[in-house]
Amino acid sequence: MNIKSIDLFGKTLFSWVTIEQLVQMHTPMPENEAGFVYILKGSCVSYSETDELNIATNQAVLAKCGNSTFRTLIYGESPEYSAISVRFHKDVLEKLYNDSPSPFFKKSERPLRVNSVLIEANELISQFAKSLIYYFDNKELLTEELLVLKLKELIVLLLQTENAPKVLEIMNNLFERKTFEFKEVIKAHICSSVNINELAQLTNHSLSSFKKEFKRIYNDTPSNYIIGQRIEKVAELLPTSNDTISNIAYSCEFKTLAHMSRVFKAKYGVSPTEYRLNFSDKR
Repeated sequence: MNIKSIDLFGKTLFSWVTIEQLVQMHTPMPENEAGFVYILKGSCVSYSETDELNIATNQAVLAKCGNSTFRTLIYGESPEYSAISVRFHKDVLEKLYNDSPSPFFKKSERPLRVNSVLIEANELISQFAKSLIYYFDNKELLTEELLVLKLKELIVLLLQTENAPKVLEIMNNLFERKTFEFKEVIKAHICSSVNINELAQLTNHSLSSFKKEFKRIYNDTPSNYIIGQRIEKVAELLPTSNDTISNIAYSCEFKTLAHMSRVFKAKYGVSPTEYRLNFSDKR
């Protein structure tokens, strides 16, 4: 992993990260910090307590303080990943907007439901992110005034994206940490590709304490419970969705149709196809 950074007021503002191998790591956002990440090359999946965001080249994510974990993905022959990140520090933003209106720190009209949002970057945001690369190799040209302007520019651009309402919702709660109950995290990731280790991290547990807490709450192992919930989701979708059975299986995070069919028949006594036909006959 190679990281180049630019600081403002003694704190990391911009980072350029390049990774040339598959990586999986816990990436919590500390209190009083939030971040924006734009993918220059490659793709990754980012998990928060309630979300799974698949982020590809020329896409971005805005995340507030909270728990998260991250995985680079490989498409094609190379796993190379490159991204520009921007850190929002509460005290830095307060200093920036000391004498002018700020999009932050406003009282939200509704409670925050998520800790992150996927942003379909428009041309202006793409150009902004790519323009930062020049500064990493020419830091002698940077001034405090220029960095302040660049940070304010990004904030204005974010509020003009298609996802502006969600962006504003996050910004209005940027440093108000939302805590999630154990059950909320599990329910949100039933059909997610998150693994057991990552679930433990998202619930602030070690793997061993996570398994103990899971057993205490659900009286089952994580694997058995999650598979059971996924197969119930398949049963719920079969009569109501026009999607193919294989697509339903994959959307519920079964790796193969054969595995899903085997588990389904063991629980319901019939194949997914027969189950769907039984419902169609009753219409």
